[in-house]
Amino acid sequence: MANHIFENYLSENTADIDSYISTFFSEGTHPDMWKYLYGPLSDFSNNAGKRHRPLICMLACRAVGGDVRTARAASAAIEHFHTAALIHDDIADDSKLRRGEPCLHLRTGEGLAINAGDLALSLVTGTVLVDETLPDSVKLRVLKELVDMTTRTIEGQALDVGWARDARFDISVDDYLTMAAHKTAYYSGGVPLAVGAIIGGGSEDQIEVLRAYGMSTGLAFQIQDDLLNLIGSEESTKKDFRGDITEGKRTMVVVHTLEVAAQAEKDELIDILSSRETDPARLERAVQIMKDAGSVDYVRDYAIKLAHEHNKDIEEILPASTSRDLLLSMGDFFVNRLN
Repeated sequence: MANHIFENYLSENTADIDSYISTFFSEGTHPDMWKYLYGPLSDFSNNAGKRHRPLICMLACRAVGGDVRTARAASAAIEHFHTAALIHDDIADDSKLRRGEPCLHLRTGEGLAINAGDLALSLVTGTVLVDETLPDSVKLRVLKELVDMTTRTIEGQALDVGWARDARFDISVDDYLTMAAHKTAYYSGGVPLAVGAIIGGGSEDQIEVLRAYGMSTGLAFQIQDDLLNLIGSEESTKKDFRGDITEGKRTMVVVHTLEVAAQAEKDELIDILSSRETDPARLERAVQIMKDAGSVDYVRDYAIKLAHEHNKDIEEILPASTSRDLLLSMGDFFVNRLN
């Protein structure tokens, strides 16, 4: 299947990008800087996922004819941002597990975890500024992309956290899509592909088609991630299983259910989402309400459609190559992660 092609690409290249990213964590100028800052951040970063964000950035560079080595620093910068976002997000959500391990703030305390996340944020721009492979004009354009990416993600996080704080259940599917596009799709798809194409010397049309493809597949990735938290196995999620329910997250599945379910089921679901529920039976009941409303199937089908929305554009704008084929297989990988 096409998703296995992309997964193989990630598996074959993860170790190399892991090794490169680890070079950005120094020991500092005092022994305790490693103990309280660089060490915890390095450990968190090393307990990585599949590193798809930096690897698709380099893939886009190669797909437009560029030298993939020139995209390594910008790719690492995007992964540093991902690290910062996860650390801060776990604190905001009071999460317990991340990638099968206790969240950083539970291991170090909130103050040191926030500080480590701040350092990761500083590395986003710093990593590009010290890159000797790029001319200054390209660096400035890449930095503009990364600043915009950071702003969009923070905007999305504000909606996500604010809706939960204010117990808002009047959120529409369109509201959710706006939030998820900002919070996830920019940095998980749109910007990595656009930055890779910029560094690779792609045409403006290639840059924008890749950006659009990254936005749609990145949004599909988030939607599928929401599904994985609800109906994947606890082992496959490697984080708080059904924790989105406990946290009262306004996922697309929840929002759609609240739009279409009968009033009694809506009220029951809202009660569960509002109570910081951890009882497995109650969490299962919430999922069953969503399934009975047809929302799980609706959202899965929506994600699949999104993942392939710009396939034809990619085929037309990029020359035939292994890199183009890998990019096209990315959408399948993003929406076929339930296992």
